[in-house]
Amino acid sequence: MRYTDIAIIGGGLAGSTAAAMLGRAGISTIVIDPHPVYPFDFRVEKLSGDEQIGRFLQTGIGESVLRSATHDGENWIARFGYLLDKTPSRQYGIMYDALIKAIRAEIREPAAMVFAKALAVSASDDRQKITLSDGEPVSARLVVLANGLNVGLRHTLGIERKIVSHCHSISIGFDLVPIGRPAFDFPALTYFSERPSDRIPYITLFPVSSRMRANLFAYREIDDPWLRELRRAPRETLNAALPRLRKITGEFDVTGDVKIRPADLYVSSGHRQAGIVLVGDAFETTCPVTGTGTDKVFTDVERLCNVHIPAWLATEGMGADKIAAFYDDPVKKACDAWSAAKAYNFRSVSIDRGLYWSAQRWARFFSWFGEGLRRRMRARFSAAPKFSRHSSSSSSSSSSSSLSSSA
Repeated sequence: MRYTDIAIIGGGLAGSTAAAMLGRAGISTIVIDPHPVYPFDFRVEKLSGDEQIGRFLQTGIGESVLRSATHDGENWIARFGYLLDKTPSRQYGIMYDALIKAIRAEIREPAAMVFAKALAVSASDDRQKITLSDGEPVSARLVVLANGLNVGLRHTLGIERKIVSHCHSISIGFDLVPIGRPAFDFPALTYFSERPSDRIPYITLFPVSSRMRANLFAYREIDDPWLRELRRAPRETLNAALPRLRKITGEFDVTGDVKIRPADLYVSSGHRQAGIVLVGDAFETTCPVTGTGTDKVFTDVERLCNVHIPAWLATEGMGADKIAAFYDDPVKKACDAWSAAKAYNFRSVSIDRGLYWSAQRWARFFSWFGEGLRRRMRARFSAAPKFSRHSSSSSSSSSSSSLSSSA
């Protein structure tokens, strides 16, 4: 039997980040995942925004990992075929498998990876036992469930999930290439929906290495014929849904596979148990449209690894009262509540037809337009030639001298 302080089941974003943090803190940790090389998975494809990047940097590995990503530096904002703003951007494009590879490269002793599948977990107030597919059991003081949407182990522990919004949104990923020119004019682009009836909040285009990646979001049912058409004829379907997009992008084509992923919103119950803690999607899902899922992961692992695990390991036992401190952490709770509220707000502001939501859409449009106008005016003002009082005086003196000479 292998003994460790922390056993993490799941080596994706949450699990690998937690392992890298705990290893740096000198805490004995084992990550259990069946994949030595993480396979392609259509999930997180960019990290963006001051808050999200700030949360990642708090883990201690963000700066190193972001060197593997593509920083675009500027994001264009557009709607109705109008370019509203060119905003400085802290946006980093990276495919999910490459992101996990970069994070796993930060895992150091005494943290290690075990490439096997966790078949069963038995929990207690003291130590937890994990049965692995390779036959070697693991004994740990704490088990961190970071296995995303995989519910098998949770069900055996009596942890249930309740779907609160079925197929809340759908994420669609593909590559875009310009026609008739070597590259697009924009470094990155966020183009918002033209009509609520299209049920599209926005499409975001961003570079990943030499590719221009597109993430399109929709509020539709998974059996909607529109999705089949998008797979069959992606360029034509996209142009029909966002007819003025080409005013910003120019002519384009869609290359490679079109990946479609529905997202249910669910919450967990029965999770306040001795010796077990859930992080990321294993605890609660959020809507990919909002981009807050990554914020939740980084908040979860930062609070767990920097605050709670060191305190738990300082005393004997791993009872449910200890675990409750993580779920009741005010920083975590605030992030969870913010993420959930944003999921419903973004959906309403994108597709609801009421007067209030229509006003919200126009308010956002004019806000972006106003910010873009102010940015352009500031740029023109700063680029205008500046004349000092000294140079003006010198110029006046020279003129006077010239006139005197002429006289």
